[in-house]
Amino acid sequence: ASCSVWLAEAQTEFKRVAEENVTLPCHHRLGLLEQGSLDIEWLLHTSESVQKAVITYSGGHVYDDLNEEQKGRVSFTSNFRAGDASLQIISLQSSDAGKYICKVKNAGQYEWAHITLKVVEKPSKPKCWLEGELSEGKDLSLQCRSSSGTAPISYRWQRINEEDEKAEHLPPTSRVNISNPGQVLLKNLTQMSTGLYQCMATNEAGQESCVVRVTVQHAQNIGMIAGAVCGVVVGLCLLFLVVRLTIRRKEKKRYEEEEAPNEIREDAEAPKAHLVKPSSSSSGSRSSRSGSSSTRSTANSASRSQRTLSTEATPHLTPPQYSQREMGGKETEPKKVDYANLMKMGATLVMVPAQSRAFQTV
Repeated sequence: ASCSVWLAEAQTEFKRVAEENVTLPCHHRLGLLEQGSLDIEWLLHTSESVQKAVITYSGGHVYDDLNEEQKGRVSFTSNFRAGDASLQIISLQSSDAGKYICKVKNAGQYEWAHITLKVVEKPSKPKCWLEGELSEGKDLSLQCRSSSGTAPISYRWQRINEEDEKAEHLPPTSRVNISNPGQVLLKNLTQMSTGLYQCMATNEAGQESCVVRVTVQHAQNIGMIAGAVCGVVVGLCLLFLVVRLTIRRKEKKRYEEEEAPNEIREDAEAPKAHLVKPSSSSSGSRSSRSGSSSTRSTANSASRSQRTLSTEATPHLTPPQYSQREMGGKETEPKKVDYANLMKMGATLVMVPAQSRAFQTV
């Protein structure tokens, strides 16, 4: 009858940082029994109900592509047939963590080993930012957070001397949030609070840091600000008033320029002279008498206009009305001439002599 021997090694625990390599030991004494029946198997228990095959040796062949997540990253480290069936994993990932079991079987005999692997990730580069107002007398909050990394992650703020780049303590007025160490409150800011601040995110795998600059602004005098605002408002009002007056002055000037020609156009035009050729001797005699009457009437009107202008008794004179006969035989009433306005415009009175019998001025 065949004899079965069971040998078990003590459970071992390994802790490695992500992206590093690890070798999980597994040694056996079954390689010399029967070369053709040797069987080696590595299993991974990620939980009590989940078990994955990592790598196996059976029937003289090695199978190392059983787990898609670890494909290409697992292998036997040495001569596994002679007794060293250790497992090597390169470029560790957080998914590689778990409980590994190494089983070796040959000729009815078994040996196995239990190994626990922990993979820790150092914190990702944290993000630093400010919350609050950067003014004297105000409060400012410094915030720091890493998006990934194995818990627990601790945060620590410190001030950096920009001359020698050495770490210094935070200002005395700073307060650390106990429930959230990534938050530091800078109370009652002063010019001494200005500087460079660094946050360190640390866990058992390593640390990362980020920096943020704090620049405290001078508090402005409220009275000066109010005075400046009032001055600006008054200046704008004065500017508006000057522009308004300038526009009104230009409009008034343009209106006066437009009204001056209008007054001249309103004055009556002087009577126009028409030359009429007499058709018969009788009409010629009538034209002569009419011309003599017109000449005398014009001379009399001119003398009366001169007397009136010298005494300034009446501003407007109306010449006598007279009737003239046009070529068509219709009588028209001549227009009234305002000699006073003509004199203002620079007109000169001219005595019109009597015309010959051949032509008549109408």
